[in-house]
Amino acid sequence: MKEQELFEAIYETILSRTAKYDGLYYVGITSTKIFCRPSCRSRTPKRENVRVYGSIQEAIDAGFRACKRCKPEVSGLHGPDAELAEKLKELIHHQYREALTLNTMALQLAISPYHLLRVFKRVTGLTPSKYLMNYRMSEAKKLLLADQKAIAEVAAETGFSNPPHFSSVFKKIAGCTPQEYREKMAEEGERLK
Repeated sequence: MKEQELFEAIYETILSRTAKYDGLYYVGITSTKIFCRPSCRSRTPKRENVRVYGSIQEAIDAGFRACKRCKPEVSGLHGPDAELAEKLKELIHHQYREALTLNTMALQLAISPYHLLRVFKRVTGLTPSKYLMNYRMSEAKKLLLADQKAIAEVAAETGFSNPPHFSSVFKKIAGCTPQEYREKMAEEGERLK
């Protein structure tokens, strides 16, 4: 592949902003003297202002500084975005029993709700509220199978405001009520014995 064709292929990856090439090369922008990951969400640089470097050190040696938005010096596939998504998952795993909203989660992570929503969805494919609901449901299923707690207790322990809401959400997601789920799983357990 000729040098110009290679450059055009790389420039296309910058336009598409996929994280697939992050860490394989870095993009220096001569007009700002900043270098980024290929997936950086900053303004797309003009073709003539782009320089490609095989490593962070090459970009630094050429006089570029790291982008404050995509933080190419932070390791990992998505860099700071993946780190933020992991922090939010951890927060949800520890506080799913509480009344969590996008605003309360964003406040705890010291970030704007809109940015948190956008980044989390881009990294995980889910909104924070959908992830929270899925996590609550998986915990509720574990509790329903573990012991014979009342449905109201399971609802309270998994962060639902009241049993009818819990049953409604459970049926919508699982296709059956919590009691039906418990009975169905008990029957399947008996058949496997």
